[in-house]
Amino acid sequence: MQAINKNQLFIASCLALLVTSLSFGIRAGILGRLGVEFGLDKAELGTIAATAFWGFPLAVIIGGMVVDIIGMKRLLVIAFIFHIAGIVLTIFAGKFANPFWSLFISTLFIGIANGTVEAACNPLVTALYPDNKTTKLNHFHLWFPGGIVIGTLIVYFFDKAAIGWEVQMAMMILPAILYGLIFIRQKFPLTERVSSGVSTAEMYKSLVNPLFIFMIICMFGTAITELFTGQWIDLLLRNVTDNAILILTVSTGVMAIGRAFAGPIVHRLAPQGVLLMSAILATAGLYMLGNTSGNMIFAGAIVFGMGVCYFWPTMLGFVSENLPKTGAVGINLMGGAGMFAVSLYMMFMGGRYDKLIAAKLPAGADLKLYNAPEATADMKAALGEANKAAGPEIINATLIIPIILIVAFAALYFYMRNRKKSALQAA
Repeated sequence: MQAINKNQLFIASCLALLVTSLSFGIRAGILGRLGVEFGLDKAELGTIAATAFWGFPLAVIIGGMVVDIIGMKRLLVIAFIFHIAGIVLTIFAGKFANPFWSLFISTLFIGIANGTVEAACNPLVTALYPDNKTTKLNHFHLWFPGGIVIGTLIVYFFDKAAIGWEVQMAMMILPAILYGLIFIRQKFPLTERVSSGVSTAEMYKSLVNPLFIFMIICMFGTAITELFTGQWIDLLLRNVTDNAILILTVSTGVMAIGRAFAGPIVHRLAPQGVLLMSAILATAGLYMLGNTSGNMIFAGAIVFGMGVCYFWPTMLGFVSENLPKTGAVGINLMGGAGMFAVSLYMMFMGGRYDKLIAAKLPAGADLKLYNAPEATADMKAALGEANKAAGPEIINATLIIPIILIVAFAALYFYMRNRKKSALQAA
């Protein structure tokens, strides 16, 4: 009988998440170019980018509900198929009569694949490492910022070498094939909820726990703070600095390093302490990104990266440790809620961004004409100045979210401390 190979399963999980993050980093780098090549405005680009973020919750929530029934292995085969289809459809978007819809559908496919990876791999990691869940989730999730670093560097250096965005997208195919081949040969464990004997009814009942609902609401804020800023950073700050995509490289590089060394920090501060510290640093970093220029923007990127570093895996780890009866559905509802919030926020901010830009153009200017490939040099210069002023305004509008999180996580910190005291007194 085939034994469960923890290392192979964990490596394949990291490769699957690498494809997820490469799609994020490369899309962030080529988004502006797609707009120029296909004549898309910021609202249309926002809709395309947002598609990945609502395709993700669609997959992660459905996947969370069926993972105990069909198994993690089948879910990951589905993820592989959608990843390959989404990548190929993006590469050939220019061959279609309406590239917008090709990009929309391909990004949706990649979002579904990304969500399916999370739906299967988060409960897989907690099942493989039941005594060290938050730390191992951080180690697993370091491949999200790690992949974004790789993706943004691919965009940066390939652009320097005049290698097209189609080739940049194709770079995701190899790791996708690798994770598919490894997973198909492995035996998978049962999910933690199934192996512990918690019934399905008990799992769904635990989802109405007030603490779980509170964490879902907080997940809206942590996901928007991290992922909206990351996906749009190149567009928002392109006219403020010459190497805007490298801001994302710096912040996500800090995130990858931080998650690699998560163990001592999580054990010292506990998940709720880590979340409070993260909200404070994210607020400071976002403020610096929206209100500084030159090298100080890169300093802001470092502080921001330190802030959002532990948000996603620690939110999942907190729920897995403190609300274990919520099982795979609980973890995946958290991820789905976060991505859904990002998708709504991204579509809203795409429209708002266009309005801010239009307000800074000459009176009566048609934004679509200024965005068109045939725009004159004067029109492009005016559009650049409008973008330069509007981008930081979007960042500053987002700043209110981590400020609210500071208050929420401070309350969570004291609540958990008092709960621990009460439990010790009762014992």
